[in-house]
Amino acid sequence: MNDTTGYVYHAPREWTRLHPVSPLLGGWVFLGLILAYWIHNQLPAWVDGGDDNSLAFFDQFPFLWLVLAALLAFAATIGISFWQWRRTEYRIGDDAVYLRQGIVTRQQRQARLDRLQAVDVVQPLLARLFGFAAINVQVAGGQKSGVELKFLRLGDAEALRNEILALAAGVKEEKATGDDAAGTTAPTAAPDATTADTTASSGIRGHLAARAGALSNPEAVLSGTERVRTAVAAAEEREVYTLPLKRLLLSIVLSGATFFLLTLPFVGLIAFFVFRVDVVAAVGAAIGTSLVAIVTALAGLLGFFWTRLNGGFGFTAGISADGLRLRHGLTETRRQTVPPGRVQAIRLYQPFLWRGQDWWRITINVAGYGEDQESVSVLHPVATREEAIRAVWLVLPDLGDPDPYGTLGHALHGHGADGGFTASPEAARRVDPLQWRFRGVRATDRALLIRRGRWERELFVVPHERTQSLGLTQGPIRRALGLANVVVHSTQGPVTPVAAHLAVDDAIELLDAQAARAREGRRRQTPEQWMSAVGLETGASDE
Repeated sequence: MNDTTGYVYHAPREWTRLHPVSPLLGGWVFLGLILAYWIHNQLPAWVDGGDDNSLAFFDQFPFLWLVLAALLAFAATIGISFWQWRRTEYRIGDDAVYLRQGIVTRQQRQARLDRLQAVDVVQPLLARLFGFAAINVQVAGGQKSGVELKFLRLGDAEALRNEILALAAGVKEEKATGDDAAGTTAPTAAPDATTADTTASSGIRGHLAARAGALSNPEAVLSGTERVRTAVAAAEEREVYTLPLKRLLLSIVLSGATFFLLTLPFVGLIAFFVFRVDVVAAVGAAIGTSLVAIVTALAGLLGFFWTRLNGGFGFTAGISADGLRLRHGLTETRRQTVPPGRVQAIRLYQPFLWRGQDWWRITINVAGYGEDQESVSVLHPVATREEAIRAVWLVLPDLGDPDPYGTLGHALHGHGADGGFTASPEAARRVDPLQWRFRGVRATDRALLIRRGRWERELFVVPHERTQSLGLTQGPIRRALGLANVVVHSTQGPVTPVAAHLAVDDAIELLDAQAARAREGRRRQTPEQWMSAVGLETGASDE
């Protein structure tokens, strides 16, 4: 039950340490590494049997000594974590989130709010049980350009997230006003964090006051998704879709990993009876008799299933004036907020076993997440066709086409020139005999659509204004056949759009036209257009 009369949480304007429990929550990670290293070095000898001295470890260190060693290792780990906690502080200014840390050397980092890409509130299992959370502030600027704070009270994390999003909206609003009025740019983060507050504009303060009622006497405005009272209320959210657990479980069953596991016994039987292969000996030679090797093999087999279940459990998507809101997780819960216009590219993927259900997995590129975070770059784990179109609408409400549903229908299920797509020429049959008829590319007024796949279908959607750069590539074989690929460069992430095996003339025309569309798209796109398109006016979420 929400407490509407309790404590009101604030984002700190002065340098503040993380919660004192952080060393305990973070210390388990180091302890786990120590235990993993110990197991890796000891268990193989125990399982293999070894000689008479294989258990000398236990003879030298009885059980009590083992317990004492573990406690000392844990105490040392906690001590180092506590030292790190003492040397770590954070604060929020009107233009950035600041973090300074370091034991031997000190460093100060800042995440500029005018480059904000996403804000995630993450609760690992242990932190979730005790009411704590980590907050990740992702900004454009390459690897490790954001700020991660582990750990805060859940209320502190939500208060910080709400104010970050409100300030980011204020910075954008002020930037647009300045550009229109006097051709100036938005203020950048001050090099001295202490002077950041002194340059605060009344426009930003007024924006926060509108969200909180009044900063001097905050009365929390509790939204439907917020669990605690915060000085700056979260924008009102409207749910768009949620993933039923039954569909998630069935999608895992209808996966390539499940098919692989189910076919292994049949492959073994065929190898044994037809080819006279000693299957048991072959498996033993492949993974050995070490317990570590066996556990590693099992973890590799089961990791896919756990990742899909944990990442898709309770998956919910909504929209607000702050942008896209995604919530999901079984043991580790994650609440992501991606401001409008920050999604760089979309990929809709349909495995062969999902075709009967017409399901799609949708992933996105968001600057700051990077290539190694596909689990946090999912827009929908298992979408029906209707939900897939709705997910595209979340990112790109205006497709720039008079018949967006028909266009997306041809993009998802068409082939050849259906739907006005530019298809691969017949010469592509020689290098791509199975899929060349199903490749195609088409540009609307707002986005570039690229499709491919005969048995496993794929659709890329790239808003014109999010095109980073373009490239045309030709290998010796494609050059001889008069073919070329057009690569649409996006930010780092799981989505890599490529229009492959086009005729050279079509590829050159696409390259030139897309460059012009990208320039025009960047000139006219604003976050306010996104909010209006999804039916959210600027002040609609303020109570």
